[in-house]
Amino acid sequence: MNQSGMARSDEGSLVPREVPGSYGLPFVSAIRDRLDFYYFQGQDKYFESRVEKYGSTVVRINVPPGPFMARDPRVVAVLDAKSFPVLFDVTKVEKKNLFTGTYMPSTSLTGGFPVCSYLDPSEPTHTKVKQLLFSLLASRKDAFIPAFRSHFSSLLATVESQLLLSGKSNFNTLNDATSFEFIGDGYFGVLPSASDLGTTGPAKAAKWLIFQLHPLVTLGLPMILEEPLLHTVHLPPFLVSGDYKALYKYFFAAATKALDTAEGLGLKRDEACHNLLFATVFNSYGGLKVLLPGILARIADSGEKFHKKLVTEIRAAVAEAGGKVTIEALEKMELTKSAVWEALRLDPAVKFQYGRAKADMNIESHDAVFAVKKGEMLFGYQPCATKDPRVFGPTAREFVGDRFVGKEGSKLLKYVYWSNGRETESPSVHNKQCPGKNLVVLVGRLLVVELFLRYDTFTAKVGLDLLGTKVEFTGVTKATSGVADAV
Repeated sequence: MNQSGMARSDEGSLVPREVPGSYGLPFVSAIRDRLDFYYFQGQDKYFESRVEKYGSTVVRINVPPGPFMARDPRVVAVLDAKSFPVLFDVTKVEKKNLFTGTYMPSTSLTGGFPVCSYLDPSEPTHTKVKQLLFSLLASRKDAFIPAFRSHFSSLLATVESQLLLSGKSNFNTLNDATSFEFIGDGYFGVLPSASDLGTTGPAKAAKWLIFQLHPLVTLGLPMILEEPLLHTVHLPPFLVSGDYKALYKYFFAAATKALDTAEGLGLKRDEACHNLLFATVFNSYGGLKVLLPGILARIADSGEKFHKKLVTEIRAAVAEAGGKVTIEALEKMELTKSAVWEALRLDPAVKFQYGRAKADMNIESHDAVFAVKKGEMLFGYQPCATKDPRVFGPTAREFVGDRFVGKEGSKLLKYVYWSNGRETESPSVHNKQCPGKNLVVLVGRLLVVELFLRYDTFTAKVGLDLLGTKVEFTGVTKATSGVADAV
């Protein structure tokens, strides 16, 4: 034994242990655990209670949805910052058909194709689609800042009007419509509202998203209704086929240049379009539905003193750039970037990651090494890993806006995992890290910049929404100095 009580071999290396935990009785225990997850404990408590029960951050547990949607709910859960990154190592884990975990939605929801998120990097189509997405992002890099500022400036003008009328303004509702327009404009230069979609795009997209994610959500309905409706069998894809066809029609017309690029990469035009739709609507739009309210909520709760610090930094950088919001100006806003990373650490848009062990392996936590067999499903609940007190200390569960400022703060970025990879690493065709990683951080910063060019401070009521956080503006204080009218 060493001083911490951990067993070591004669050579000094840690001796692998059996992974503690229990799957319980087949079928019955999986359903009971699902009820704990959704109704009796909730997500955080579900995992935290198992860690406490077994005295380990690597445990065997069941994860939803279980019967009858998932053939096998059994996983080895990695629930600390040290063990979690094994899920990013595609030399050790396979990612095929594991995007949503132990179940996979019907490919009827994606035109009959398994889209990039469900492909392992070893599959040729994964490489081609990811190359397509990198190409699209690069070709539109100069469009994102002006598009975001235009759309979200209009959103905030609406917020002010609603505050005057009723004293409150629901950000989520406005964000749903605005983000959908911004994404179409930013990625393709074609407003969805100017197409045959009109203003129906966000509703059609949300409906399609629910048909894929319903096994993992709760609508707040009585358990006796939700269990058979959402968590037992898949909703039939034909009920959303009309909505999907309308979305596909928009993308097929709007993404002409990207589809031309796709054909040059060896992708068929229809398969490429289904992948673009998924990446844009599921990954990007679905992400912004969670990301932006999450950032706004954390900034709102941080208070006026922190707002003043952001105001000072943001307006100084924009003034130095001649009153313009540029990439160079944004890079000088260290506190702003830190605040966005901190929000992403606490509220990652995608909380669950999965991978299947390619071979027998050892997984190391802070306290032990565990033996895992080939073929076992590994699962990570990201909030447990990114709120690890062994890394982030006694404030691990708190929003600390300047956590990543300075040399010492930047060392913690390797423990920010929201993008399905470390924040210090970059997405490539060889990994499963989000291809839009840098764009997401950019958009998050732009939201904060837009707020504090326009306002000195603001207040909001924060609650829970279907996919994350709900934010309702209750007041804004217009900017009294600086560059509020920056272009």
